[in-house]
Amino acid sequence: MELLPGTLDGLILRGLSWGPKHGYAVARWIEESSRGALTVLDGALYTSLRRMEERGWVAAEWGTTHTGRRARFYRMTPAGKKQLAAEQDLWADYVAAVGRVMRTATEPA
Repeated sequence: MELLPGTLDGLILRGLSWGPKHGYAVARWIEESSRGALTVLDGALYTSLRRMEERGWVAAEWGTTHTGRRARFYRMTPAGKKQLAAEQDLWADYVAAVGRVMRTATEPA
């Protein structure tokens, strides 16, 4: 299943809402949370993380993974927390609107 345009940032922010993680861990979390329905390609993941860093939604620093590899760890900033809340509200509204259309019993005029 392909991600809808504009959804990756919100998914990444949600993945970071529990604390700092390296990019690969966030991508795996998205895949596992979606029960394999969503796969995040490396190019898209790191492009999104760079964009969010430029916007001030995440900050990054170098660290070591549990396997001993050097990696950049990303954490959500206060601005990122506000953005996540806005995206969650937007998605709730979007899902409700699509649901209403899909359940409607009236045909178009």
